[in-house]
Amino acid sequence: MREGPAARNVARAIDALRRGWPVEVSAGDESLHLLAVESADDHSLPAFDPGNTADILISAARAQTLRLANQREAANPETPVLVQRERWIDLAGAIALADPVQDLATPLKGPFRALPLAAPDAASAALRLGRLAGILPAFFVASSPIMTEASASAEAIAAFGGGPQLHIATRARLPVAASEDSEIIAFRTPGDPREHVALVIGKRDSSVPVVRLHSECLTGDVLGSLKCDCGPQLHGALHEIAHAQWGVLLYLRQEGRGIGLINKLRAYALQDQGFDTVDANIRLGFAIDARDFSVAAQMLKLLAVPTVRLLTNNPAKVTGLETEGIVVAERLPHAIEANAYNARYLDTKRDRTGHKL
Repeated sequence: MREGPAARNVARAIDALRRGWPVEVSAGDESLHLLAVESADDHSLPAFDPGNTADILISAARAQTLRLANQREAANPETPVLVQRERWIDLAGAIALADPVQDLATPLKGPFRALPLAAPDAASAALRLGRLAGILPAFFVASSPIMTEASASAEAIAAFGGGPQLHIATRARLPVAASEDSEIIAFRTPGDPREHVALVIGKRDSSVPVVRLHSECLTGDVLGSLKCDCGPQLHGALHEIAHAQWGVLLYLRQEGRGIGLINKLRAYALQDQGFDTVDANIRLGFAIDARDFSVAAQMLKLLAVPTVRLLTNNPAKVTGLETEGIVVAERLPHAIEANAYNARYLDTKRDRTGHKL
């Protein structure tokens, strides 16, 4: 499947952000020239901003912590806020401004002053692009146009990943511990480095399959982390599907509820400071749950699976599939026993994100 130019532009912009290169983000007549705070260094920042005057774009959630966001902005933590670049805000100061994990180490930052946003739509798109790149949503904003390594439009950023461009890349027989009768199928979207996979277990027949949507979790799935229930959920789901007539496990490459591995670890550090998983994500400038379950729906359509018995405690997964035209004939609860390290995490899922048995 051919990759469209808009998707290529977004992919290049994501790569540029992670490499510490400047990018341009546009929305209609608006345009911003940006350098990611997280990936800037002592060479790239002076080249981008020789006069030390580039203001800093952050999320309203972060601005609220800095006492810059008003109540209306704070109601939407993903709203952009522009912070005036004071002379004393060097690169280290900008990183501390962007990263809430450092708040205990640098408790006396400020005072800061918020500025009017001349390009609010482009600013919102820039924050979204940063989240897609898996970096902190914080940018130096050039005061005048400069040469950039990549550019992307708000429309292309919003449409990036999944959708009709998702396609099956390859498939192979894969015996697993839960069932020797299994096939693994890999999916790819042009421009997106994340490769989702499906494991089809058992002999397919006319019955409705048991389906599990499992989001990647390196710490839980691979390392056996006790801070979450991901590892036990994954292996429990494989056995549940194996005991059904047949079913599908969709392994979605959306680490940390869609915020990426590095930001998930930052959220872990904030949890060590006393915040729960919801507040940790918000303080980092991300959505409570940034996953895109439309990708799972598209995978099921490519597998010709229109109706499922969904193994989940998360109503958002049911809604996500049904919104995309997949029929959820039954929701099957997926109970996992708590331990001393993840009890608060499980309570938060129940009390703040609506999970239920």
